[in-house]
Amino acid sequence: MMHDIEPKVFHNEFSDHQPKGPETALFYHGQFTLLRHCPDGTFVFPHVSDFEGTGARFTYLFRIDDEEFFLVEYSDGLSLENAVPEKLRDEYTFEKTWFFRGAEPRYRAYAGITGLQLADWYRAHRICGECGTELEKDHKERMMRCPSCGRLYYPTICPGVIVGVVHNGRLLMSRYAGREYKNYALIAGFNETGESIEQTVRREVMEEVGLKVKNLQYYKSQPWPFSDTLLMGFFCELDGDDESIRLEENELSEAAFYAPEDVPDDNEHASLTAEMMMVFKRRYRH
Repeated sequence: MMHDIEPKVFHNEFSDHQPKGPETALFYHGQFTLLRHCPDGTFVFPHVSDFEGTGARFTYLFRIDDEEFFLVEYSDGLSLENAVPEKLRDEYTFEKTWFFRGAEPRYRAYAGITGLQLADWYRAHRICGECGTELEKDHKERMMRCPSCGRLYYPTICPGVIVGVVHNGRLLMSRYAGREYKNYALIAGFNETGESIEQTVRREVMEEVGLKVKNLQYYKSQPWPFSDTLLMGFFCELDGDDESIRLEENELSEAAFYAPEDVPDDNEHASLTAEMMMVFKRRYRH
């Protein structure tokens, strides 16, 4: 999965310090990231020193091993053309978020998408929703503080589930309706206020395909920065023999139970969903 970057280690301990120049710079424009493609098929980010003299501000995000990553920010109103240093314009381009799903090296791809998650959070938390005062960055932890009313804002993490429903040696797979991602997926959804994760599993399966499930078994979790989510994977069984699917067409375009040989191979090794499909395929393959 994307966060499996061993032997490298991701360190997200908060630190309030400024860069010296050689650190890695993460510069985003909406859902696009500034990077350079290398001849060997890998990619690199610019360095903090590349933005010297541009008026950019830098916020420490995290480090991977000893490599520190800083967010590049500008004051509002600066055009994108002027924000990208002239010396980077010929070789560096903006790539859309989904590029990171299959990009190499994996640790750098994970840094890119995780940095975007934090960048989006900073951008969305500039003004206090309680009193309208401009928020300030805290100096002791990853948090935005309102100097007027004292309201505190922490990074958004949305709990969600991935559900592998198994019945008679077959796996329930679906396709999303109206989304860019067109491959097979498992039942998935976000945790709602007041319910346990296990209740989320049962509710999402019932809402999306109209089926009851039992014997929930927790598999594994995955941070998924694309949607600010911490995903929790569960395998479970159909409760009863009625496998008649009542499709929630606003969410899914199709859903059915498939045999192991019909489960597609995982070529990206990015998502918890795909890994769970492969676990099922190995477990039930004859």
